[in-house]
Amino acid sequence: MRYIAFDVETPNHWNNRMSAIGITVIEDGEITQEFFSYVDPEQPFDWFNTQLTGIGPETVQGAPNFAALWPQIEPLLAGGVLVAHNASFDMGVLRKCLWDYGIRWRTEVTGLCTVVMGRRLLPGISHKLNDMCSYYGICLNHHQADSDARACAEILLRYIESGAKPEQFYRSYRL
Repeated sequence: MRYIAFDVETPNHWNNRMSAIGITVIEDGEITQEFFSYVDPEQPFDWFNTQLTGIGPETVQGAPNFAALWPQIEPLLAGGVLVAHNASFDMGVLRKCLWDYGIRWRTEVTGLCTVVMGRRLLPGISHKLNDMCSYYGICLNHHQADSDARACAEILLRYIESGAKPEQFYRSYRL
């Protein structure tokens, strides 16, 4: 099975553009590929988002916009189940970017949310990404898209190692 864990950071409260994307690919139970890029959102940055992520206008200067980056990330995102920690957020940002840039890809994708999965498998504990990483001893540089994507992938692998069946948690996300 191929899982594509991804995480996006956003520049402002509209959450319709990315300022960074991290992707971690899992194939046959192992991490096989990782990708990271800053993204020029072509929108202003909110102070809150810059404080949270450390990404501001100077960070993305010279970075590709989403449309320019798409040919590079599309092959990574294709051909598997998209996974995110709080998937409705990351899928929503992806959907809005595709729409805003007029990119036709798919109308829906099969996805998996590690928060939803974790709440069912480990009830009674916090499922925030940093708390799950502490629980499993996973290294995390929180709100850095590459680190968050890697952590999401490692959490999914821990769930699978404990006997969980990810397919029981699949759902369709509209793009």
